[in-house]
Amino acid sequence: MTPPTASDTVDAEISPRGTLEVLSQSEVEQLRLAGGSEERSRLFDLLRRCALAVLNTGSEEDDAAAIFDRYRDFSIEIVQRTRGLKLKIENAPARAFVDGRIIEGISQHLFAVLRDLVYIGTQIEKSARFDLDKGESITDAVFHILKHAGVLDPDLRPNLVVCWGGHAISRTEYEYTKGVGYHLGLRGLDVCTGCGPGAMKGPMKGAAIGHAKQRMEQARHVGLTEPGIIAAEPPNPIVNHLVVLPDIEKRLEAFLRIGHGIIVFPGGAGTTEEILYLLGVLMDPANKDQDIPVVFTGPENSRDYFNQIDRFITATLGNEARRRYRIIIGDEQAVARYMERRISKVRSQRRKSGDAFYFNWLLKVPESYQHPFEITHDTVRSLVLRRDLPTHELASNLRRAFSAIVTGNIKDHGIRLIREQGPFEIQGDPTIMDMLDTVLRSFVDQGRMRIASESYEPCYRVVSN
Repeated sequence: MTPPTASDTVDAEISPRGTLEVLSQSEVEQLRLAGGSEERSRLFDLLRRCALAVLNTGSEEDDAAAIFDRYRDFSIEIVQRTRGLKLKIENAPARAFVDGRIIEGISQHLFAVLRDLVYIGTQIEKSARFDLDKGESITDAVFHILKHAGVLDPDLRPNLVVCWGGHAISRTEYEYTKGVGYHLGLRGLDVCTGCGPGAMKGPMKGAAIGHAKQRMEQARHVGLTEPGIIAAEPPNPIVNHLVVLPDIEKRLEAFLRIGHGIIVFPGGAGTTEEILYLLGVLMDPANKDQDIPVVFTGPENSRDYFNQIDRFITATLGNEARRRYRIIIGDEQAVARYMERRISKVRSQRRKSGDAFYFNWLLKVPESYQHPFEITHDTVRSLVLRRDLPTHELASNLRRAFSAIVTGNIKDHGIRLIREQGPFEIQGDPTIMDMLDTVLRSFVDQGRMRIASESYEPCYRVVSN
């Protein structure tokens, strides 16, 4: 890839706004020297990669490795000042600046990344307070990351709708996500997404207009991401509460803990991963009384897509999973009305159970869904995908298979793994593999795997055994 020219990059020093504005000298020193030398090197490499992704907001590129290669000379440094800190950046993408000044929303996202990465590295992963091998402690860690980011507000009534969907969707589908978001905003509902482009941006953009018409000055557009995803899906500019979780599993748990309802728009492997995680958790017997409204929706030309997803879920996980969601096609207002009505029941349930409005403590997330899945060719090949597995185990392993595909498609280390060792091999029962292959082929044919889908080469191979 051709390196950027001098006119394509900017050098700047940036002061925090929105987070980290008021720090003591010792706190700044902690940020600058977080961890030992090896830990500090790892932390700052992670910061550099996530910061570059944030500064690259607006790019149509979704190949993380290509982004890093293009801006290989990008650097970032925490500079101590008497009044706090500044970030010194060099060779940053010029699209993040207007007349030499960084765009305010991008600046806030940049410091949110710094806030979360340092907090996770110093106060979560290296703290004796959290045993990340135990499920309850993992949930506690997710809570404290969200609390530290200022997302949890005990004074707000339940009104947060999680919206999932693909970054590579058609224009018609994108406009539909905006329409749904608009009608959610008019009803005073806030939006939480994976914070990237496509179906993650559309609902927020629509909701922002609805909120503006209702003069809602404190409306929330929450974006949850993780370091491996952020490079390919930088936070869109509508996000006003950005949180970086340590890994995909904690990110998915955060969605379920803070959301009061979930809307699924058309997507690809990442959206299917989210669906399987959600359904697997909800089908745990401990969650039989959990009232979490779930809607699958899209424009009329997405009907076949959702019919296929519906068939795949029913065939693999059964009718119990099918009963956990409702499909509404081509009716933006119906989706918003349904969500508003059902969230009012969520409020009643939380009052009755005594659970917090802002964090669903009573939801049971099985430990197998909480521990990070280390994606390598061997671990993917070793996934057990058989019909005789308990349903929650099959859902968990299917989720991991789709997680591997997402990693191979857009995450830097996954792309490099595929380049070095070839496609991941997903093995299982012939019936499951046939259904899986059918769904994945449809994603490829519909351009749902990558933004630049016309040149897509599968990062996986489906094998029956």
